[in-house]
Amino acid sequence: MPDYKFKTIDEAGKVRSDTMIASNPMELEKRLGSMGFDLLSYQEQAKASGSIFGRKSITRRELINFTFHIEQLMKAGVPLLDCLRDIRDSLEYSHFTDILQTIIDDIEGGKTMSLALAEHKHVFDDVYVTLVRVGEETGQLTKVLREMGETLRWQDELASHSRKIMIYPAIVTAVVLIVVTFLMTYLMPQLLPFIKNIGTEIPTHTKVLIAVSSAFVNYWYLIFMAPILIYAAIKAIVRVNPAVQYTVDSMKLKIWLFGPLMLKIKIARFANYFAMMYGSGITVLNALKISEGIMNNVKLEDSIRTAREKITEGMQISESFEATGVFPSMVVRMIKVGEDTGAMDDALLNVSYFYDREVKESIDKIEPTMMPALTVILGLVMMWIMMSVLGPVYDAVANIKI
Repeated sequence: MPDYKFKTIDEAGKVRSDTMIASNPMELEKRLGSMGFDLLSYQEQAKASGSIFGRKSITRRELINFTFHIEQLMKAGVPLLDCLRDIRDSLEYSHFTDILQTIIDDIEGGKTMSLALAEHKHVFDDVYVTLVRVGEETGQLTKVLREMGETLRWQDELASHSRKIMIYPAIVTAVVLIVVTFLMTYLMPQLLPFIKNIGTEIPTHTKVLIAVSSAFVNYWYLIFMAPILIYAAIKAIVRVNPAVQYTVDSMKLKIWLFGPLMLKIKIARFANYFAMMYGSGITVLNALKISEGIMNNVKLEDSIRTAREKITEGMQISESFEATGVFPSMVVRMIKVGEDTGAMDDALLNVSYFYDREVKESIDKIEPTMMPALTVILGLVMMWIMMSVLGPVYDAVANIKI
């Protein structure tokens, strides 16, 4: 369906401009009218020019609130379409209200909720859509939405903890870069003639400092652009070379401090989603196939795919995960317990709980460790610069005979 750039006016006389997807201008006018707007003008445009449905998404908080509200309204006995209209009308006009209106129109046109949500994969991923479809088929949509809301809240909290650990290092790193750049490009060039005219032999560490300062003065643009260019080059190679993507993702899981933490986060997420899907009635093979898309790491995706293939060949679930050599023994043991007891979802939730706690404890340990470590690094840089500058001066003064 095409995108339309339009202008509308509301009951208060306020003119708005935005874009919306619609099959034709009549549908565009109908959708805007249902939201309380009168269409003034419109223009069809290509999706690539900035379609809100092709490129813009909603925040995780908006998705959490939507899931919570629709679950609460449905639990109170409100029909699905009325739930969606109530949520749409309670929001200020935004891209999300456009999405909700499209979903309402699709359901009114005969689609199920899962099919309507599937039209917006940039907002509702495969896990969300699949679980809604299972809830519709089993008559437990309210339960599925409640579990999905809890999972999204857990995921948001986990992401918040992960961001927390990066704030201080980012600030200190920025300060170090600013200080070093100032010293190398402004202070050192002024001190350089003085150091050379002292008359004493220049120490090696001072020569290194002079060389670094010269590089900053003459090639500062390359120094700052190099990390960006290297990152862009790696991203470009990764897109066209799966082997490089696999190698890069494998290295991510081995980075000091952050690699193990990243692995725990992804395993906790996998276990939580897998448990929710399994508990909702999705088969193990389908749950594993969907789980591949939520890992965001080729090595882990390949491991899940390998486990799924081995299960298809007749191997037990726990044995297939153990054969991948990626998942920790605790995960394998809990899956084995789930197989033996028939409570796979409970076993996986235990895994999720354990790794969630591990992640929080790791963050609590890493954060106070990184603060003094980065301070020491800044101190060492400053000490090197001071020794390189003051060392020759001290040697010259020491050689003066009174």
